[in-house]
Amino acid sequence: MIASRLQFRRGAFLGLVTIAEIALAVLPARAADVTARDVASLLFKAASGSHPALVGKNLRRLDLANLDFKGADLSKSDFFGADLSGSNLSGANLEGAKLDRVTLVGANLNGANLDHASMLRPSTFTGLAPVVGEAPSLKGASLRGTKFFGSFMGSNFVGADLTDSVCAPTNKTGFIEYIWRTDFEGANLTGATLTRADMIQTKLSFAVLKNAIMRGTFLREADLSGANLTGADLSGADLSGADLSNADVTGANLDGVKLHGAKGLDSLKGLALARNFEKIIR
Repeated sequence: MIASRLQFRRGAFLGLVTIAEIALAVLPARAADVTARDVASLLFKAASGSHPALVGKNLRRLDLANLDFKGADLSKSDFFGADLSGSNLSGANLEGAKLDRVTLVGANLNGANLDHASMLRPSTFTGLAPVVGEAPSLKGASLRGTKFFGSFMGSNFVGADLTDSVCAPTNKTGFIEYIWRTDFEGANLTGATLTRADMIQTKLSFAVLKNAIMRGTFLREADLSGANLTGADLSGADLSGADLSNADVTGANLDGVKLHGAKGLDSLKGLALARNFEKIIR
């Protein structure tokens, strides 16, 4: 009898826990601190280059498409699920901001400060296939220590600083399988700084990395097929298991580059014209 009562009480307790968990799951997300109308009004009234302040705001799921943020201070703000398509965020301060699941179709982030921000699985195209002109632009942006993951095919990262950034996948069986790794296919990273960036398994096929600074960059199992690496500084980079088929390393600095198990070396272009190619670690 006592055992039966204990079992009943235990079952009732577990039932209450389950009900509580379900209740928490269906509770609506905390409402944004301001409305999209409030943000639009603030930006409209602000003088150009005045850097209107929206620091640490909850802007989750707001429709902020096509707005000119006038170099606003948006540091530590939460944009989860917000629509920023077509928005002008050039020169904005987004340090430490959360940009997970945002829509960035055609967004201008040139020169923005995205240091230590989070940009996980943003929507960068209107469909699954990339469309010319839809990719967000991050020319000259600062992405130091930023965590990002998703598709940036054809995006402009010319002169951007991705030092210590992380875009490696957490696993290969995510629930959105078609973007299981960060995709920079055809992206322009000319002169970008990728020092110590974690780009393991990243797709960089046909990307332009001309004169990029890639010292100590982690590129294990990355796809660099057809990539333009001319003049790039790859000293100390780890390309173990990477695919270098038809990539061009003419004039690149290969001092201490690790190429254990790298693929496509027989079709690698410009190897004899690379600097310190005799110091490659195979």
